[in-house]
Amino acid sequence: MSAVLLAAAALAAAPAATRSDVAEIDQLIRGVYAVISGPAGQKRDFDRMRAMFAPGATLKAIGPKGLRGGSLEDYISRNAEVLEKDGFTERELGKRRLEVWGGLATVWSAYEGRTANGSFHERGINSFQLVKIEGRWRVASILWQEETPQQPLPSSMTGK
Repeated sequence: MSAVLLAAAALAAAPAATRSDVAEIDQLIRGVYAVISGPAGQKRDFDRMRAMFAPGATLKAIGPKGLRGGSLEDYISRNAEVLEKDGFTERELGKRRLEVWGGLATVWSAYEGRTANGSFHERGINSFQLVKIEGRWRVASILWQEETPQQPLPSSMTGK
């Protein structure tokens, strides 16, 4: 049997996402946005964030100089003070893309993030990789890239 036929058979055998999988993934993605967002002076619930992530999870950005970031704890230690001091809101734009195959899910989510005072503003795409561990979905990684004039967000993801 050829590799193509084996791959097609494996894809066909994977269980489709259930309604409860989709609902749990939606709640998880919304939860990540909610934890990092808030007004200036508001403490973030990083224990809640830790509960949403799988052991060894990573958060990394693609920038002009390549990949940067690290573990969930690295993200918290680098960003907690500024998120709480300056206030920051990140919200999802338009329609996200979701693909589920067994215990693996990928979500593409266009976002807009800004500080409360307007000193920082960006749009881009978050790529969430999720894994089902002991019957519950968890974030295994988030990889994101900022929109640029040369690479604008696709209109299909911004609702415009």
